[in-house]
Amino acid sequence: MFGVHRTLTEIVDAVVLNFALLLAVSLRPGHPFSWTVVVKHPWWFVVITLLWYPIAYTFDAYDPAVIFDPHKSSWAAVKAGFVTFAIYLLIPYVTPAFPVARRYLFLGFLVLLLALAAERWLYALLFSHKAFKQRVLIVGAGWAGKTIAEVLRTSGAGSYEIAGFVDDEPDKQGAVIDTGAGGVKVLGSHEKLRDLVQKCNVSSIVLAVTRGLDARLLQALVNAMELGVRIIPMPLLYEELTGRVPIEHVGDNWYVALPVDHPGTQPLNRLVKRVSDIILASLGMLVLLPFLPFLMLAIYVDSPGPIFYAQVRVGKGGKLFKAYKFRSMVPDAEKDGKPVWAGERDPRVTRVGRVLRKMHVDEFPQFLNILKGEMSAVGPRPERPEFVEELAREIPFYRLRHAVKPGMAGWGLVKQGYGASKEDAFIKLQYDLYYIKHQSLWLDLVILLKTIIDTLTFGGR
Repeated sequence: MFGVHRTLTEIVDAVVLNFALLLAVSLRPGHPFSWTVVVKHPWWFVVITLLWYPIAYTFDAYDPAVIFDPHKSSWAAVKAGFVTFAIYLLIPYVTPAFPVARRYLFLGFLVLLLALAAERWLYALLFSHKAFKQRVLIVGAGWAGKTIAEVLRTSGAGSYEIAGFVDDEPDKQGAVIDTGAGGVKVLGSHEKLRDLVQKCNVSSIVLAVTRGLDARLLQALVNAMELGVRIIPMPLLYEELTGRVPIEHVGDNWYVALPVDHPGTQPLNRLVKRVSDIILASLGMLVLLPFLPFLMLAIYVDSPGPIFYAQVRVGKGGKLFKAYKFRSMVPDAEKDGKPVWAGERDPRVTRVGRVLRKMHVDEFPQFLNILKGEMSAVGPRPERPEFVEELAREIPFYRLRHAVKPGMAGWGLVKQGYGASKEDAFIKLQYDLYYIKHQSLWLDLVILLKTIIDTLTFGGR
């Protein structure tokens, strides 16, 4: 559904970005605008394009809830463009020599940002128009159906229009289902599905039925498919729009939540990820070493006691290991020995510890865990065994987090933050399962960049 729009936006962004660069380059004294510049210096344009995509994804510029919202889309493009151009200016040899004069440099910078913002604004206005909205029919007016209707409203940014529900329960016929922002009517049973697709000009059917499909409903869906509509299971659409796996709505469709053949099971992927982990952890240790004496002194002066802190966590396959951290709480923070969730304004956190947590610096000693092979640079955050036992009893599929190595950075961490309750753990699991199912070097890169942005902007807990 959304993939076509994302691809189209990526193409339009690349065209506008490179055209804006050409304009910016032509602002230099003695360099008139000419298309021959692209032929003579192709790397100027290749490099800025390669920089743009990971940075744009880092700022959520291609999220469904962003692309179709003029304000959000323009702002995301401006932020991504600012960072892209700033890094671009620092790369020698394969980028143009921009003028020293500030007015020319500023004008080039302004051209780039204005072009991106204007393009995104126009794109969002155009494709959020009613003529381009996707008409959706939801099969199933129960909890799963109401949930996906709410997600289409909040994360679809107005690009979807719900034609109505289809449900076989007699007491729901003609009923108006509350979806959080106005009601949606149940238009009939599955027997009317084909007629409703034609009557309501439906382009997609969302299958929000958690039980197994009976023969009659299956035949009704086949009949509807003859009209060229797309049929998509609710959990897959939910994943596409939110980046989470709706484990509470999979029902009999357990395979949707269970990452049976995820990328982490492939030997080559495991080798590449391990090599990447070693390189990243080694670089991290080199960056940390010059600052280590100052960090140790600050931690001790603020709160006398141990500098480092080791805590037992659950790793891949349920194996226990000790995760290393800079101590950010007062000594003996758990005097009675019982594990306690760390709150947002936890009084046990020291002043220096609060800064370390905001910048994620307290986690830096885990570079050693990565080198030892106990953790990865990116993966689900490791949890304490006491919490794991409790959460596994209450949350389905929770132990699937242990199908991969835990990570310093994670999809759940950058999207949800650190968990402070069972409810937070539930949402983080949805993100973690999404990561396990879709993990790749590209997704790892986006997560790492998001983590760096969080570190630089004090976005930690």
